[in-house]
Amino acid sequence: MTEIFGVPTQALFGQLLIGLINGSFYALLSLGLAVIFGLLNIINFTHGAQYMMGAFVAYLLGSKLGLGYWWSLLLVPPIVGATGMLIERLMLSKLYKLDHLYGLLLTFGLALIIQGLFRNEFGTSGLPFSMPAELSGGRNLGFMFLPNYRGWVIVASLVICLGTWFVIEKTKLGSYLRAATENPALVQAFGINVPRMITLTYGFGVALAALAGVMAAPIYQVSPQMGADLIIVVFAVVVIGGMGSILGSILTGFGLGIVEGLTKVFYPEASNTVIFVIMAIVLAAKPAGLFGTQK
Repeated sequence: MTEIFGVPTQALFGQLLIGLINGSFYALLSLGLAVIFGLLNIINFTHGAQYMMGAFVAYLLGSKLGLGYWWSLLLVPPIVGATGMLIERLMLSKLYKLDHLYGLLLTFGLALIIQGLFRNEFGTSGLPFSMPAELSGGRNLGFMFLPNYRGWVIVASLVICLGTWFVIEKTKLGSYLRAATENPALVQAFGINVPRMITLTYGFGVALAALAGVMAAPIYQVSPQMGADLIIVVFAVVVIGGMGSILGSILTGFGLGIVEGLTKVFYPEASNTVIFVIMAIVLAAKPAGLFGTQK
């Protein structure tokens, strides 16, 4: 059996695959957080609960209405995104002129409420969610076995992340969004409805979390705790990449997923803490994060 640094090749590439899959979800979730914070200056602690809601809405669409994975992938993001827009209009819009701490406390409280409601209704055990038949099975690459669904998750996450970065950083719509956060009065003077733009932006960030929840459901099962278990790591990813940095969230999410996977091979005891160790080192050297800018 071929070995690299004393580790069997299949084991090494298997952990790299797991790292890339975890990194895909880190990138998608941290991207949503970065969009909301970078454009709205809201630290959205409800993000993990909204990720969980995406998985549960997909489960309910399948179990109650008989809709499959592909329909869920299309319908769940706008459904959960709409609940996010409702939260922004009814609650968060009242806090924009206050300190960031108020928004953080509100979203943290909302996350606890949402998780509690789903836990009371569905319990704490995971519920199965089937992957689409078209993506079942896998491919033998010689050095490892690649399940088709996991390959799809990695590619789809990368395409969605890069597409979002392109829209925000390279298009006229993105320039309007950035301008609305810097000088909303000026943008409003040009006839653009800034409050509506802010609401849609928050809804888009929430929709990204819900999309990640649908994609994660066949891999991790559907559980009320799935968001709570992930959100702390995702916040660490955002901090390392730089709060509000779109590109930083994408690169850091995938990169830290790979680092976490390699750590499980060479030093398993540190795999649960390596991201937080990296966060401490980065903050000590560059408090704004790797891709962030000090304001």
